[in-house]
Amino acid sequence: MSEASHHQPPISLFLKVWGLLFVLSFFSYLVDYYEVQGGLRWALVIFFMVLKAGVIIAVFMHVKWERLALKLLLGLPTLAILVFVVMMAIEANYIQITRLTFFS
Repeated sequence: MSEASHHQPPISLFLKVWGLLFVLSFFSYLVDYYEVQGGLRWALVIFFMVLKAGVIIAVFMHVKWERLALKLLLGLPTLAILVFVVMMAIEANYIQITRLTFFS
């Protein structure tokens, strides 16, 4: 392997990402500290969780420096799963409301 083909990211990038992860974790803990309840709580927790996972995958797993095809291979199925989870949550809410309306 030649020296030119091996990419070594600078250490400052990893320190910046570490700081960013610390800030995102701080905001995630603020959700509990301020006792946010209900759907907003879970939306915020999942939002911060997905954001942190994306940063870790991009930088620490070196996906940021990979080709577009590999990025799409990793990103599109994950996005599809998230869309299906949201659709199932909406459907479940509709079913629950329907059952409460007609069977109670």
